[in-house]
Parts: sequence; C-alpha cells; structure tokens
Amino acid sequence: MAQPTKEDVDALVGPATPHFAYQLRARVEELVHDLAEGHPVRRYAEEKMELLDRLGYASSKAEQGGREPHSRIGWKEIPSSAPAYDPLPRRR
Repeated sequence: MAQPTKEDVDALVGPATPHFAYQLRARVEELVHDLAEGHPVRRYAEEKMELLDRLGYASSKAEQGGREPHSRIGWKEIPSSAPAYDPLPRRR
C-alpha cells in the first residue's frame, strides 16, 4: 500500500458527523499507524483525530458562526448546539 497522504486523511475526516466521529477517528489512526512519530502526515492526522474527539461531544462540525440561541424558534426540538470547536463538557 502506498504511504498515506494528507488528502487521504481529509477524505476520511471531511464527511464526519458527531454520530460517526469515533469510527472515523479509528480509521484515521489505523491509516497512519505505521508512520514515524514526526512524519508530517502523522502529525496532521493527529490534529484531525483531536478534532474528531471533540466532534464526538458536539452536535456540529461547523467551523463558522456561533451557537444557536435558546430563543430560536424550535429550540426545544434541537437537542444541542455545541459545535466541534466548543463541544459539550465530557462526563467524568
């Protein structure tokens, strides 16, 4: 198999949703498992795995905009408004 690239990592992470964040994280980790610690693609993949970890506690991968306000019409039907850059706190 050819050495993985950043594009390979992006192909896995790009369509990520909170529901599948950890499954995709496992695939990314497996993809770069054999790369050396300091390899640039491995470092890039580690950053993306951190994003996927946060996404697992979020309701959106949105990178722009703020949280939905509680005053929004229909809020009661929206279970969470936590984007990946500001996920819900982890349970201890």
